[in-house]
Amino acid sequence: MSQTPHRFEHGPGAHDRISYLLHVPPEAPDDDSPGHPLVLYLHGSGERGSDLDLVRQQGLARLVEERADFPMVVASPQCPAGAAWYRFPRTLLALLDQLLAREDVDPARVYLTGNSMGGYGTWGLAARHPSRFAAIAPICGGGLRTDGFPARLAALKRVPVWAFHGALDQQVEPAESQRLVEGLREAGGEVRYTLYPDLGHDSWTRAYADPALYAWLLTHELRAGRDG
Repeated sequence: MSQTPHRFEHGPGAHDRISYLLHVPPEAPDDDSPGHPLVLYLHGSGERGSDLDLVRQQGLARLVEERADFPMVVASPQCPAGAAWYRFPRTLLALLDQLLAREDVDPARVYLTGNSMGGYGTWGLAARHPSRFAAIAPICGGGLRTDGFPARLAALKRVPVWAFHGALDQQVEPAESQRLVEGLREAGGEVRYTLYPDLGHDSWTRAYADPALYAWLLTHELRAGRDG
């Protein structure tokens, strides 16, 4: 297994603690590198609970499980049963802070992605805290009112976004991604959108298997002065 289980707590509340998987590349960063890139991955609703092995079975966590040489640090927290990612923004950011302090990570190359419920979580967390992520890749998600949408959409105009969706998705309609993509483009945001014509809800397997996604992420670094 390339991912190790961990427990993170930063307060006494139910939403102040979370379990997560951590993958660290086996090779050290190059001598002239400030550290590894870091990806925070948010899973879908089917992986909620208290068994981290569920998280290993889907999305980016599954890919990393199969690729011990994956060249980025990947943190994959697990949302508790019955909860949703919008309840954990402080905890997710505190976890990021701990990883930046403890791991050999480049603070300018911190990325966010997720699928389904995690796609919603990706849009939401980035809209609330756009200064924390160099780029984001939400997959088959959308914007929830609990995350401040549509009012917060403009906050993402300086965050590079590559969104993915399956045209045949009957669980989360493609229009959920489309309206955010169109809104960001109207606001002058940097947005790519891939609509897979032959896929249903599981558009994440193909998206995460595409090396172009990671190459695109790595073209972006956090810029000083971004609002958020």
